[in-house]
Amino acid sequence: MTLAAFDRTTSLDRLRTETFDLVVIGGGVTGAGVALDAAARGLSVALVERDDFSQGTSSKSSKLIHGGLRYLQQGDVQLVYEALAERQRLLKNAPHLVKLLPFLLPMFGKGGVIPAKIARLLGMAMWGYDLTGGYRVGKLHKRVTKQEALGYMPTLPAKNLVSGYLYFDAAADDSRLVVTILRTASLHHGAVVANRCAVVGLTNGAAGNVNGVTVTADGETFTIDTRAVVNAAGVWADQVRTFDEGIDPDSMRPAKGIHISVPHHLVRNSIAAVIPVPKDRRSVFVVPQGDFTYIGTTDTDYDGPLDDPQCTDADIDYLLSAINANNVNTITRADICGTWAGLRPLVKSASSGRTADLSRGHNIVRSASGVVTITGGKLTTYRHMAADTVDEVVREVLGARAPEGSKRSVTKKLRLRGADGYSSVADAARAYGVSRSDAEHLASRYGGEARALMSMIQADPSLGEPLVAGLPYLRAEAVFAARYEMAHSVDDVLSRRTRARLYGRADSAAAADAVAELIAPELGWDSSAAAASAAEYRALCDHERDAAGLEDVLLASALATTGS
Repeated sequence: MTLAAFDRTTSLDRLRTETFDLVVIGGGVTGAGVALDAAARGLSVALVERDDFSQGTSSKSSKLIHGGLRYLQQGDVQLVYEALAERQRLLKNAPHLVKLLPFLLPMFGKGGVIPAKIARLLGMAMWGYDLTGGYRVGKLHKRVTKQEALGYMPTLPAKNLVSGYLYFDAAADDSRLVVTILRTASLHHGAVVANRCAVVGLTNGAAGNVNGVTVTADGETFTIDTRAVVNAAGVWADQVRTFDEGIDPDSMRPAKGIHISVPHHLVRNSIAAVIPVPKDRRSVFVVPQGDFTYIGTTDTDYDGPLDDPQCTDADIDYLLSAINANNVNTITRADICGTWAGLRPLVKSASSGRTADLSRGHNIVRSASGVVTITGGKLTTYRHMAADTVDEVVREVLGARAPEGSKRSVTKKLRLRGADGYSSVADAARAYGVSRSDAEHLASRYGGEARALMSMIQADPSLGEPLVAGLPYLRAEAVFAARYEMAHSVDDVLSRRTRARLYGRADSAAAADAVAELIAPELGWDSSAAAASAAEYRALCDHERDAAGLEDVLLASALATTGS
């Protein structure tokens, strides 16, 4: 596997000098999917991201690859069907990243009895989910007894628990998925990709068609020549449309979703669970993640700064009320090890109502100049969204200028980088002098490329040590991120290339100087630059903590406490 080609300096040089069939604006999962779909069809493709890849919504989801049971209950059968089909494709195309995950849907009642109407509706929903596409994983839902439900989540309140349902979906590290899609597009299909490359304008030809994207990178402003543009900027899509159309289309209705992570021993769920929120029509996910369980999400209107959505006191109260109403251990603010808040790029509806009721379907709009904007959608359906978007570009914008054979998407069976060789990584651990548990950890994040990280550890055993105490990430992952994944800051490494900030914010902040020192040689930093990046990361952590009204929680004490 070629590793060195995913290089920002080389990408910027090519952006300055080459002409592309398509420039994609936005390095979240949607933009990454568009870049891969287009490049795999044979188009010359560039992708630019203002900040870091997946820095917005695509690193702050519930990390589930699922159909969305509640969307079925809302009657959006087509969306669920599409999502479950995409879930199956991801399980096959990215087996190292996307894993099957059982879910428990506990059923509560008074006096040990569930109202017959509710029982029928839940049963119908379960069968509907299977028939819509849930069966594709080879497992159907099943009814479980009260004792079986308690076996999956022992901290459920037994007094009100009657029984439950077991069904199956999948999960993935969202940010890891985005970087993998981008590296697949670049290293396997020739896409030119750059982060920290901000769009500041668009240019047009004599006929009014868009022919350039003006960007600023490293203090320099230049224009990328292109035949077509896709705006995949998510909640910032209207800002890009303003460059093109001269007016704010005001088409977005951002919805904020937040999550909290707590020590697993306080919940002790062996599988994911869906629990009801008291006095609300929603449920939240309770998902095990090693030594942690994360809980979320909220779904509320948001009108604050798009660049800084934060978890608030009210958000914390909402999730704590949900988990504590369904858990015998009382979880408090003092137990929260990490938080994350993101904005869903929902499209405004003609009818008012809760953001939770807005469609998660995607929307494609083409302007008079030919700029194609893709909004809406969800993590699971990114590939389908991308295929629809590139179809629009090829047929309606490029037309006769499109490369031969580019009319159809080829990504349904396109395996992502790392899928090949994934299954045998753990068996190779001994040859590299790496423990099997570390090899399995690396395989679940890098697939076949884990061998490259194990080779780094073999050459320098210190890279096999923990990156942040109490978390599973290894020092080799930080070096790999800076060397091969366009990580350019401590925040890139600790927030997105690894997820240390999500599960141990205080400990990751304490490790910031050591991480900066580790990646400094890769990035050409002197001591002052390394110190500045570490300080910037600590400031981000402090801001996140203070916005939520929380205190620092250290993992050494949080994970050592024995739950009931």
